[in-house]
Amino acid sequence: MRLFYGPLNMFGAKVQIAAFEKGLDFEIVMVPFDMDRLYEPKHPEVCRINPKRQVPVLIHDDLEIFDSTQIFEYFEHLKPEPALWPAEPAARARARLIEHKSDEVYFPHIIRLMSLQGQLGEEPAIAALESAGRFHAEMERTIGANDYLSGAYSFADIAFFMAQLFGERMGARLTDAHPKLVAWRERMTRRPAVRKVAGPMVAYLVSVGRSIPPFLADLKPQGEAAPTAP
Repeated sequence: MRLFYGPLNMFGAKVQIAAFEKGLDFEIVMVPFDMDRLYEPKHPEVCRINPKRQVPVLIHDDLEIFDSTQIFEYFEHLKPEPALWPAEPAARARARLIEHKSDEVYFPHIIRLMSLQGQLGEEPAIAALESAGRFHAEMERTIGANDYLSGAYSFADIAFFMAQLFGERMGARLTDAHPKLVAWRERMTRRPAVRKVAGPMVAYLVSVGRSIPPFLADLKPQGEAAPTAP
């Protein structure tokens, strides 16, 4: 099993966490990436398999698939235990909706903020921050008294954790208005599978002089000062 991935790819990070939670054996194939050219030149296998020319891409024997949600579903069928979707149909549907909204409703605002760093006081950035804040408030209500977003730990938690990690870096931060989400994020950060994936991301950010969210400070390579650049 080979997973094509980049060092700051949120969607590929989701897949890695899921694979670690499932105890699957896989090889990471790191595609070309740097902060200036991003994912250029494209990896030829990624271009061959994914018409969108994006990671993550998974090759397992003669199966070749892309898109983090599709890979999630494959993992769940390949290794049903530990389950990462709820068993009850309505609960599973709600968890899938959170995963989808994390990718398709919340994360586009974070992508918008990536191009507006240094302009966070201007109208386009303010609008994106307000939209992200509304999603934070929705998730604060959703989690309620539960430890995780859908009751039991699921792909929904993996998806929103990774999206919010990028949100935190771009200025869409959790605040005192989100105590349940802050506690949830701390709970997520303690999971070994999450730390296995977030640790290399933190190391990469430090290596290129970029900031890291304070809640991941304990993953920073020893002896390194925390950078302050966005």
